[in-house]
Amino acid sequence: MPFDIGNILRPKNTILQRCQRDEGTKARLKYNPWYHHIDSQNGCRIQVDGREMLMMSSNDYLGLSNHPRVIQAGQEALQKWGSSTTGSRLANGSRSFHRDLEQQLAAFLGKEDAMVLSAGYLACMGAVSTFAEKGDLILVDRNVHSSLWSGILLSGANVERFAHNNPSDLQDILVTEDRDRPKMVVVEGVYSMEGHIAPLQELIEVCRPFNCFFVVDDAHGLGVLGDRGQGTVGYLDRTNDVDVICGSLSKSMASTGGFIAGSKTIIEYLRSHSKQTIFSAAISPTQAAAAKTSLDILQDEPEHRERLWENTRYYKRMLNQIGANIWESETPAVPIIVGNKERAYRIWKALMDEDIFTVISIPPGVPPGKDLIRTAVSAQHTFEDLERMVDVLKKSLKKV
Repeated sequence: MPFDIGNILRPKNTILQRCQRDEGTKARLKYNPWYHHIDSQNGCRIQVDGREMLMMSSNDYLGLSNHPRVIQAGQEALQKWGSSTTGSRLANGSRSFHRDLEQQLAAFLGKEDAMVLSAGYLACMGAVSTFAEKGDLILVDRNVHSSLWSGILLSGANVERFAHNNPSDLQDILVTEDRDRPKMVVVEGVYSMEGHIAPLQELIEVCRPFNCFFVVDDAHGLGVLGDRGQGTVGYLDRTNDVDVICGSLSKSMASTGGFIAGSKTIIEYLRSHSKQTIFSAAISPTQAAAAKTSLDILQDEPEHRERLWENTRYYKRMLNQIGANIWESETPAVPIIVGNKERAYRIWKALMDEDIFTVISIPPGVPPGKDLIRTAVSAQHTFEDLERMVDVLKKSLKKV
């Protein structure tokens, strides 16, 4: 190859160099804990590289992703409407099935209206960035999901973090602020890594004198909490005190996409100003049909939620018996705290070697020292599945 002096004189591509040097990517490639390709799935059984494995980290809490009614609804929608709406809701992408789903979601959540978006991440981002602006103050639980942080950064508002699930710390911040300054409080209903439920009653009472706009991401509460599965806000009887409920359709709703629910005024404002809505294609006919049918099943067949909680109680009881640290989880999202990154990788690998599929989370996804194996219970698990998981985990914790 001819010598090219330009290769020496040309400025270095510093962004490319940063990608090449990134230690996080090197560690991921070394341990290979993420991006595993699942070849097939039947309930809680999956095939990975020719091996049958037990899925212990899915968000399919109610096990509806393979429900015959959900599959049939998706097939019928595909046949009737085709594969895509090929446009945003603002332009050519709105369909009658979108409004049907939105109206049903709003009624179920106890709100006047709702909007569905093409991803849960976009919904939660838009639930913040659409309503907060430069000069406002956002008070946020320091453990909220990345999608909410993205919305906070996009809004341009000032930010104050308060200690996780700590109403007292929130109050200490609020009393120092100008009462007339527009304020937004952002929390999750259920924290997906910790399994904690937000103390909404106490948080709302703290905020009441300060006229805060209150946003709850209930992606992991919808379908799981409440006597009808209406989620954290309904379960704690705070529907009228929360301005916006947002979340994902990919957990209990067995689909993909996201939603934002609130008053008619709030949702109409959202339709006018949400970049996440205006510049994103609408969810597909199949997605909408799967979500709507899952919502029907949630109300028609309460046995799925009942089975989920039977499994959750049984699983946690066994974990407590072996001394596993589950971070005081209150929900079917059950972390196994192992303490450091290296140990998390090794325990995850030990579980994989025994054909149990789990997911690890390390900083910055969790606080330092809270490196964990994230497990999640499904209504489709059997007691035998959960016993197997705990038995292998017990051996792995002793070995590693």
